[in-house]
Amino acid sequence: MNSRPPVTPPESPSVTPPESPTSPERLKKQRTASLVLYIGLVLLALWVVRDFIAVAAWASVLAIALWPLLRKIEGHGWFRGRTTLIATVLTLAIALLVVLPVGIGIAQALREAHDMTDWFKTVQENGIALPDFVQHLPFGVQQVSAWWQANLAQPLRDSAAMKGLHSTTVMTLGRHFGARAAHAVMVFAFMLVTLFVIFQAGPRLSGSLSTGMRRGFGEAGAQLLQRMATAVRGTVSGLVVVGLGEGALLGVAYAVTGLPHVALLALITAIAAMLPFCAPLTFGLAALWLLSQGSVAAAIGLAVFGSVVVFVAEHFVRPVLIGNSTRLPFLLVLFGILGGAETFGLLGIFIGPALMTVLMVLWTDLVQ
Repeated sequence: MNSRPPVTPPESPSVTPPESPTSPERLKKQRTASLVLYIGLVLLALWVVRDFIAVAAWASVLAIALWPLLRKIEGHGWFRGRTTLIATVLTLAIALLVVLPVGIGIAQALREAHDMTDWFKTVQENGIALPDFVQHLPFGVQQVSAWWQANLAQPLRDSAAMKGLHSTTVMTLGRHFGARAAHAVMVFAFMLVTLFVIFQAGPRLSGSLSTGMRRGFGEAGAQLLQRMATAVRGTVSGLVVVGLGEGALLGVAYAVTGLPHVALLALITAIAAMLPFCAPLTFGLAALWLLSQGSVAAAIGLAVFGSVVVFVAEHFVRPVLIGNSTRLPFLLVLFGILGGAETFGLLGIFIGPALMTVLMVLWTDLVQ
């Protein structure tokens, strides 16, 4: 009897069981994919609204600066619960603070336009006479007098400078200035709308930001957000206080030197002084006007006095005011203001100290 060896069935290929939808590996992949998707959508949204990021940033800076006032008004009995009315009043106040000085300046310029037109016609026919102060200069009298006689003392109707006023370059510059002015008006209008929405949201927006920071970055992240807001608020306060102080001091100097329209010049100087190192433009032009009128001593005195005021205010008073509110060292405040302005422009004046606050917090956490 023949015995046959047992036949073994062929081995079937091993099949990996499907991954469970609730397995840790599957959940990890889903979280990674969701994070990539969210980041991509956020970047896409930022790219879509890229032209309005600066508008939202300006509105946020003003809202942070006025937030204590907003909360105080909300606590008043008559305004309690009337968020729309509060937002409207604060937004209109900001609009008036900007529009009113500009309107006063335009009205004053229109009143002076007739005199300027007559002066322009006169210099076209007769030229510009040599000012008396040139003869009292300590050096260069002959050179300045010769240049003035050759270029400005003669009738300017046929001069190259007058012909250039009608060139296509000047017209192009005029159109460019008009377009920039229209763009600035639109940006300001959108900023006011954004500011109104932020004010109207009120405490709900503040609570949402704090909750989001705590969930995403813990209690340390929420405290960092509050310190950055304090830095922005302190920067705005320092700019306004120092600007008003410079405007008041230089207004007294304008009155002493006999300049016309002292109140308007002081207001323009105060607004310009709220921006770092912009006050010299105003008192410098005023000193040049005095110089053209022959008041050499008054022009030199105004220039020297204004330079001292601006130097002390920009290098000592303003950094100290901002540093006390943010508890930042003097040097970090100065670097934040100047570096922020150089990197981000006018908006960087407020962003710089806030970033220096982050740097200081990180350094403190590192050394402790």
